[in-house]
Amino acid sequence: MTSPNQRGFTILETLLVVGLIGVVSAIAVPTAGNALAHYRVSGDARSLSNGIALTKVRAAAAFSRVRLFVDLPSKTHHMETWNKTASAWTAEGGNTSLSNAVTFGYGSISSAPPNTQTTIGQAPACYDNAGNAIANTACIIFNSRGVPVDAAGAPTAVDAIYVTDGSSVYSVNISATGMIRMWKTPASTPAWVLQ
Repeated sequence: MTSPNQRGFTILETLLVVGLIGVVSAIAVPTAGNALAHYRVSGDARSLSNGIALTKVRAAAAFSRVRLFVDLPSKTHHMETWNKTASAWTAEGGNTSLSNAVTFGYGSISSAPPNTQTTIGQAPACYDNAGNAIANTACIIFNSRGVPVDAAGAPTAVDAIYVTDGSSVYSVNISATGMIRMWKTPASTPAWVLQ
């Protein structure tokens, strides 16, 4: 037997709470999805920036040329050191992959960040041990003094790697002095902001 002091929730009260949970979820889920997408692309850009910085430091430590090898279609990058004895590039560590829905590229953006490249574009292609360009790659090479150089060893003005998720574009730029900077812009209209 139940006492008259015991009370529960009516079906109307329960339906009201369930309805409020549905409304809050309908608002929160898209917002959380946008936040996660932002964290993915910005995290990949920071990972790329850190990989470039590590490549620069490794070049000085190994007293050799070291490059960040970017495989554009497979959405991966890794570090390689020039082996002077074997006259060959040797991979160090494993590949770092971009997140889902993030790719190397700059979409429809047609202008580079201010005071960087004159024409927007990924860093030049990597070269194999025989000196042939490897299609669909981009390379950032540092000499033993931490200066970015081209495949022939001559200093370069500005190299960059771009990543995008379709809603924003990140650029990691390396100046002739070896300074690394990261920029961000919406994918629809170029409005570069230093990060």
